Amino acid sequence: MKSSSTNFITRLKKQKEDALEFIIEAYMPLVKTIAAKILHSMKEPDIDECINDVFLTVWQNAHQFQGEPQDFKKWIGMIAKYKAIDRYRQAKKRIEREQSDVMLSEKESTIRTEESILKREERNELLAAISQLKDHDRDIFMMKYYLELSNGEIADSLGLTKAAIDNRLYRGKKILATNLKVKELLI
Repeated sequence: MKSSSTNFITRLKKQKEDALEFIIEAYMPLVKTIAAKILHSMKEPDIDECINDVFLTVWQNAHQFQGEPQDFKKWIGMIAKYKAIDRYRQAKKRIEREQSDVMLSEKESTIRTEESILKREERNELLAAISQLKDHDRDIFMMKYYLELSNGEIADSLGLTKAAIDNRLYRGKKILATNLKVKELLI
């Protein structure tokens, strides 16, 4: 076996494919065991990719092996160990990043929901305060701020002057501000 191993190591260093096939056949159980042990919590395709990476690294770096044929097993075992550890770390970082993204997305969604609720409550409070105004003033506020009509358009539709609309809006705003402040103090 020693001369056979030496021969295949030499052939592997010369990038002979039959040597790689021999190495894969001879060392697959060792590499698979190491990768599976380190990557036990990962899916089978991830383990298979790690194994492929190990043999690719052995193929690309065979010229760096400087040792006796019996040391080759240790060398390929170390490559398998470090490739599996690297893959484990990458997967762990990816999972942490994904969890962080999900948490951030959930937090943003919660904030948007809270803001939406607050806006709705403020709008309801304002509508409740507007409903306490006299009929004419309430109509003017609804036309101005909900139908977004101009003061001139409101004046025309109600048969009032633009100045009268301006005055009623001004006085109504003061009443609303006072009512809303009193309500805040009561809360």
